[in-house]
Amino acid sequence: MKPKTALWASISGTVLIGVCCFTPVLVVTLSALGLGGVLGYLDYVLLPALAVMVVVTLVSYQRYRRQNY
Repeated sequence: MKPKTALWASISGTVLIGVCCFTPVLVVTLSALGLGGVLGYLDYVLLPALAVMVVVTLVSYQRYRRQNY
């Protein structure tokens, strides 16, 4: 994958996970689908996923910078 494409993909993934972590979007969606029982486990999934995506974004940014300089 090209470094620029990887950077944009990781940024969009980080933003998406950030929106799910800090707003009730995912809670409302899961409740509407009848999956309210899963809501107690969201913190165990979303916070590590956010940390991983931030690391992936930083690595992608470093590769992007290295390619352009």
